[in-house]
Parts: sequence; structure tokens; C-alpha cells
Amino acid sequence: MVTQLMNIAMALASTLISTTAFAPIQRAVLPLHSVVVSCSAPSRTPARGCQSGRFSVSLFMAEDPEVKKESVLDRITGPKLFKTVTNWNGIHSVPLVPLRILTGLLMIHHGSEGGVGPANFGTPEFQGFVDYIMKPQFGFLPGSPEIWAAIHDYAEFYGGIFFALGFLTRPAALSLLVTMLSAVYFHLSASGSQGFPLGHVSNYSYDFEEPLLYALIFLVFWFNGAGPVSIDSLIYDAISNEETEDE
Repeated sequence: MVTQLMNIAMALASTLISTTAFAPIQRAVLPLHSVVVSCSAPSRTPARGCQSGRFSVSLFMAEDPEVKKESVLDRITGPKLFKTVTNWNGIHSVPLVPLRILTGLLMIHHGSEGGVGPANFGTPEFQGFVDYIMKPQFGFLPGSPEIWAAIHDYAEFYGGIFFALGFLTRPAALSLLVTMLSAVYFHLSASGSQGFPLGHVSNYSYDFEEPLLYALIFLVFWFNGAGPVSIDSLIYDAISNEETEDE
């Protein structure tokens, strides 16, 4: 059917190019389709048409006036309300930037008990972490509790910085995920579930609630990477030969 239509169009164009009415017909736009005839001969003029040389015929489908452009309200209330995004590129990656940066910055101070930097041996805050958290709940770990406390501080302090910058994001997210899961274990061992999910506590949040939410955030970035506005993305663009990648 399409071939027959093309043959008819070419026959029509062949008849028209020998008439002086060719120029206005070439510029005409029909409601549903338009026929455009182009001539490659240098002697072509609007008055004479295409006297010699090649010509080509193109069919173009006009826009359907019944098709309505999707609005923002349609995206909010229409079928896309229930659609799950499968590719976090473009506009879908925008929320990842403040989420990653603020999460990393909020994590830094957790790794600096008793000072500005991590692992402040001999300070009351660092020793309290060892005596009241590491020894009672993590005494099964081999080696010195002070060493494990220092590893915890380094992971949260430098891991938070790397995570905020988006540099080595997956290793940083994995190390922070381990520390947060350890914190969840500690709070569940010390305080239990506290009546979760319907129980009410004095400080309005369960003790394990904060580290659990942090752990879920780090899990997302461990799986998906840093996202835009990150050092990792700049490094990947510089060393990768792939223009596009579907992960």
C-alpha cells in the first residue's frame, strides 16, 4: 500500500514539474500529508520549474490536531502517577545531589568523638565510646576494642567527606553502610525494638531509627553510584569510552 502511494505521488510530481504552477504547489501543505518535490538541477527557477536533472518526492505526516500535549498536571494525576522510574538520568537524578551531599556532611561529626578529627585516643568521649558501646556489644570482635573504635571513626569521618564529594562513592557508601548496620545492631541489642512500629518513646523516635534510615540511603548509593555533580562522574566521563550505558 505504501509503495503504491509513493508511485502515485511520484507520477503526480512528474506531471507537475513541467508546468509553471509547480512552485506554489511545492509550497502547499495539505491537512493530512504534504508532498515536497526537490530538484537538484542548477537551471531550476520558480517560473520554469525543474527542466532537467533529478527530483525527489517526500511525504510528511501532519500533526494530529486531536493529540493533546501532556501537561504537568497530567503527569501528577494521570497514569504516570503510578509509574516507577527505571532510569535515574536527567531530571530524575536531581534529588540525588542534595541527598548525597547533606548525608555525607551530617555523617562527618559522628566519626570525631572528643575532637575535630577522628580517633581521639585518650579523650573522655572516645573512651566512653569504647567502654559503653564497643566492649558491651562488640566484645566478640577479635583484637582491641580501641582499634575497632578508631576504624569506626575513620570510616564515618573520611567516608562522610568522600560521600559528600562524590569521590569513591561506592566504597565510601559500603563502609558507611556497615557502620550504620552496626549501630542498628547496637541499639536493638541495648534497647530492643521499643514497640516498633506502633510504640511511642520519650524522644519521639526509636533509637535504631536514625542509623536505619542512614543505612538505607547508603545502600541506594552503593548500588547506583554517586549520580551527577560528583567527582566520580567527572572521572568516569574522562576514562570511559562508552557514550551511553544502560545499567
